Amino acid sequence: MSDCQLYLISPLDVSGRFPQRLERALDAGPIAAFQFRVKDVDQHEAARLADPLMSICRARDVAFIVNDSISLAKRLGADGVHLGQGDGDIREAREALGREAQIGVTCHASRHLAMEAGEAGADYVAFGAFFPSTTKATEVRPEPEILSWWQNLFEIPCVAIGGITPENCSPLVEAGADFLAVSGSVWNGDEAQVIEEFTNLMKR
Repeated sequence: MSDCQLYLISPLDVSGRFPQRLERALDAGPIAAFQFRVKDVDQHEAARLADPLMSICRARDVAFIVNDSISLAKRLGADGVHLGQGDGDIREAREALGREAQIGVTCHASRHLAMEAGEAGADYVAFGAFFPSTTKATEVRPEPEILSWWQNLFEIPCVAIGGITPENCSPLVEAGADFLAVSGSVWNGDEAQVIEEFTNLMKR
């Protein structure tokens, strides 16, 4: 089985020195994708904030994924979009963003939602939150076993999300997560050090 990979999610505030922090994080270890996740800003402002971050990711061959907004992903020419259950349709996203776009879907703890997403053409499914998260209020708490179930039946990669730290990630890696989506554990500390810790733990 290949190594699990990191999927880095932005904090809600990506202004100020955040571009430099992103560079430090991406240079500290291999990261497969970066998700741009900001709330309560209009699309023009979101695009302004995203632009330098996308350049940083492109220079390092890291996929740039936009959270929630198909229209913003299209405007930016992003590598893909991550859809929550209320954020639009996979087929609509595929039509807008093209065949090459990476489209991911939040499936919480639902095997049914994950299978539906796979059938609709998602490129990955995300399960979680596996642990309490300071980044987002969560009510659903799946068991790591859902990752093993998915791996045994489907080819589409699965992402584990929610409160993941270097201290608690091992059961998710062992259960078969293709990606660990991390945010608070990275940005609430020394981003480079935390990425290095994750990188060392995820080699299997």
